[in-house]
Amino acid sequence: MEKQYINVGKYTAAYTEVGEGTPIIFLHGFFGNAWTLNTLVKELQPHYSCINLEMLGFGDSSKPQIRYLVDHQVEFLQNFISAKKIQEFFLVGYSYGGWVAAAYAINSAQQQWSASLKGMSLIAPAGIRDDSFVGRYNHLKPLLWKTKLVDLALALIAPIFILRGQKKSYQTICEARKAMLTQPIAASFLKDRLKPEDAVDTVENDIHQIEVPTLVIAGECDSQIPRWHCEVYGDKIPQARLSIIPDADHDFVQTHSQEIGNLLKMHWSELSQLAQ
Repeated sequence: MEKQYINVGKYTAAYTEVGEGTPIIFLHGFFGNAWTLNTLVKELQPHYSCINLEMLGFGDSSKPQIRYLVDHQVEFLQNFISAKKIQEFFLVGYSYGGWVAAAYAINSAQQQWSASLKGMSLIAPAGIRDDSFVGRYNHLKPLLWKTKLVDLALALIAPIFILRGQKKSYQTICEARKAMLTQPIAASFLKDRLKPEDAVDTVENDIHQIEVPTLVIAGECDSQIPRWHCEVYGDKIPQARLSIIPDADHDFVQTHSQEIGNLLKMHWSELSQLAQ
């Protein structure tokens, strides 16, 4: 799949598109891009038109130097839908993308946008205020330093991680370093979300307004998004169903894509039958 580009207001959106049928717009996680959910797309593209959107500040989409709020992503998504002339669609959001998807659904209920959101799935969604997160990522601040000394230090400690069997953790740190230097939104969140009062756009107080049928999918062993966050979504969204995938960590969009794909197809098939 080659990336495509489209003007959305004053910004440019990068995306991929494959398959035929009702569109699904996929929203990736925090360090993600158009390829993050490809394993899930492969499960669904025989039945749907799968659109992987790179959100504002990520990948090859525009990267304005702003203090990023979820409302910026909601506006960006709505402008993308309008530019693509999409009339009806499903929305799938993973992690940070789940937060954006929920915020979009809230705004859609309030503003009655012309495009019809037929259903939504939130996969390990962020966006629930959790003050225990405060300070959790302070150790990543050196990754913001624009000096080659950081890269040299990372290279020197690589053998230690490998000997300890922590190669995956090391790769995550290196990916975070790359994101800090290339994605202004990553740096913005690390610098601007340091205190509980900085949680100005979490959605736990508004998700009861969501009107579309929603499938919330949690990983039983998720080490990044606590299971209770998913349970809040499942409890407060009126037409929500919560599914928990056993033995799944936060990366389960790659490791358990078949199970997730089957859950989505079953859920949306049931919605289509109810609509008939």
